Amino acid sequence: MRETRRTDWSRLIAEQEAIGQGVSAFCQERGIKKNSFYRWRKRLEENQPVRFALLEPKEEEIAARAFGLEVILTSGERLRVFNGVDAATLRLVLDAVRR
Repeated sequence: MRETRRTDWSRLIAEQEAIGQGVSAFCQERGIKKNSFYRWRKRLEENQPVRFALLEPKEEEIAARAFGLEVILTSGERLRVFNGVDAATLRLVLDAVRR
């Protein structure tokens, strides 16, 4: 039962972030208590590890950017990796983000 609740709240939070609607309006439309929404969002942020996905952009997309790769974290933050970054620096950044 607990995993079902976690999955349901994860889905709701992702939906709110994706549509960009304010939390108050989103919760009111769905009959959700705003305090519950904030509590679950915080709980999920604290317990959820950072996940990465392999991205294979098209050549024309790479050429159009000044950076080589953009990683969008589950928190919505963006990590831009510029062309020519050395591997050691990238490892340090990724280790910091995973914490």
